Amino acid sequence: MKNYRIAVIEGDGIGKEVVAEGIRVLEAAGRRFGLSFSWQHFDWSCERYAKTGRMMPEDGIDQLRPFDAIYLGAVGYPGVPDHISLWGLLIPIRRQFQQYVCLRPARLLEGITSPLSGRKAGDIDFVIVRENNEGEYSEVGGRVNRGTELDMAIQQSIFTRRGCDRIITYAFELARTRKKHVTSATKSNGIVYSMPFWDERFAAISKKYPDVKTDQYHIDIMTAHLVAHPDWFDVVVGSNLFGDILSDLGAAVVGSMGLAPSVNLNPEKEYPSTFEPVHGSAPDIAGKGIANPVAQIWSGAMMLEHLGEKPAAQAVEQAIFNVLAQSKVRTRDIGGSSSTKEVGEEIAAQVST
Repeated sequence: MKNYRIAVIEGDGIGKEVVAEGIRVLEAAGRRFGLSFSWQHFDWSCERYAKTGRMMPEDGIDQLRPFDAIYLGAVGYPGVPDHISLWGLLIPIRRQFQQYVCLRPARLLEGITSPLSGRKAGDIDFVIVRENNEGEYSEVGGRVNRGTELDMAIQQSIFTRRGCDRIITYAFELARTRKKHVTSATKSNGIVYSMPFWDERFAAISKKYPDVKTDQYHIDIMTAHLVAHPDWFDVVVGSNLFGDILSDLGAAVVGSMGLAPSVNLNPEKEYPSTFEPVHGSAPDIAGKGIANPVAQIWSGAMMLEHLGEKPAAQAVEQAIFNVLAQSKVRTRDIGGSSSTKEVGEEIAAQVST
């Protein structure tokens, strides 16, 4: 029996609730497909920060390095500024482990109602490929004259040829496994250096893939098109900021943030990748047992796929699809009244059959 070592970071808020259901489903898949998991839990969170002044220990990255994957819930809680929670945990993991691809699928499933009128299952099926290591989320800049009338903040964006080329190349390779269409999100009419550079690299890489259709849109009209014409899109590649924004929009048009999985991926598998839902810690509903665990469970399926366990991954995905299409077991964000645990149990039961 093959065993995988998985680092588990439940994080804050509903993270603890949805991760438990994700593990339940993955254990069911393991029993069916002859896999086992060694789960090691880490209490790295805003709660830990409040007690110790750190989101994770100084050697946290080294602690995670030996694992096959990282399974993460959600991070963030009132009282701890978001930039503290993000830069104290998630961004160091993404950068130290070269998780330069953030992959976020958006798919309208049977049994789910999109807020866009007239859209049915299958009409919306695209993937956001977000550059995850540089771009607008760069630790370059500073503050001067704090607390005075001359207070000023400077934030620099970093776009490298290596960074652009590897994420754009990943998008084209992914498109070849799908509908062979890549769309670039840009803003080269207003951002005078970085975005024209991004466009140049997109054009250069696209020449290597003559079989793949391409187009590009400025980010402002791109958001409009994703709402008005989501069926236009297959693989959408964007910078760190643009990819982040578009993936939340993608989750909205397919029915709920609770249905949006993601992975922070090191494609070369030199380091562990992190699997987490797109949604946040939702402190307003934490502890009530009503959070939708589907995004967390689906992220677990993406983890199985990355680990090379494709049949198990497909079984988990199909179980999700079956429950949403055929079962009355669903959380309130998608029109039901079931608990987080009830949804997890129903999907696990489907995986086991």
